[in-house]
Amino acid sequence: MSYFNGKTLLITGGTGSFGNAVLNRFLKTDVGEIRIFSRDEKKQDDMRHEFQAKMPEVAGKIKFFIGDVRDISSVTNAMHGVDYIFHAAALKQVPSCEFFPMEAVRTNVIGTDNLLTAGINEGVKSIICLSTDKAAYPVNAMGITKALEERVAVAKARTSDKTKICCTRYGNVMCSRGSVIPLWIDQIRAGNPITLTEPSMTRFIMSLDEAVDLVLFAFEHGVNGDILVQKAPACTIETLAKAVIELFDPKAEIKVIGIRHGEKLYETLLTNEECAEAIDMGDFYRVPCDKRDLNYDRYFSKGDKLRNTLAEFNSNNTELLNVEAVKEKLLSLQYIQDELARG
Repeated sequence: MSYFNGKTLLITGGTGSFGNAVLNRFLKTDVGEIRIFSRDEKKQDDMRHEFQAKMPEVAGKIKFFIGDVRDISSVTNAMHGVDYIFHAAALKQVPSCEFFPMEAVRTNVIGTDNLLTAGINEGVKSIICLSTDKAAYPVNAMGITKALEERVAVAKARTSDKTKICCTRYGNVMCSRGSVIPLWIDQIRAGNPITLTEPSMTRFIMSLDEAVDLVLFAFEHGVNGDILVQKAPACTIETLAKAVIELFDPKAEIKVIGIRHGEKLYETLLTNEECAEAIDMGDFYRVPCDKRDLNYDRYFSKGDKLRNTLAEFNSNNTELLNVEAVKEKLLSLQYIQDELARG
């Protein structure tokens, strides 16, 4: 964390679950300032009062900026003096992006281009863009726009000498805002069956702390243009549902409602093509930027390189957790501990 001593960090979409996790991790370090950039003044006001109450001695390090990544002028206004950026602003809900795809384009694609353009122009040292497993082999508008976000970031990295730009791609973050576990807990408390889409569907699972760890790994070890992923485990949606039921109410029932608009049966963190270039870094993979230019004829004589033995890395061929392992992972989360304490 010494990289952040006295530095200014900007988090776009900073009032979300990721921004809160970063604040909880960073505020008591020697970071100089953390800027929260988002468009919802109510969420900013709630966050301001929350951290003033629970961390009064360091809450003054948080600065709030109202703005929208769709508007490059508002992004630029928040950028002066920033050293590093964690870009988390996005439209993330699969069904809503299916119905309003151009809204996803404006935030996820154009917003990312605005953020990177402003960051490079303002001399920001490092920008980490948060992406999703849905960007690999995308079949829905959310995934397609996040895949384009990655392409925009990699393209900018090719011509960015002074600003390091990397992407992190991760799966479902447990108990994040808008995710399924808080919904299930609310349904159980209301005495209703919990709703799941398709029992055999698999998803990568990780905690908010692990999401922050991945971004910090990219910040410390990523090379300009890299895409980085964590070797995350997965489970079926049915396994996750059973784990939540066993923790909160063993008598609760499950109601299968069918796959929603744009959903896949499994998600992919690394495509087969990316696996050919992926570098194993222990708990993580990094996919280097393809630095070739458009003069392809220069490369024809080089022949094929030896490829990585790894094939596609997806939520079906990673480690699949059973109910007990998922319960153990859930019990490690502060959100679950707090909800269980409520009774």
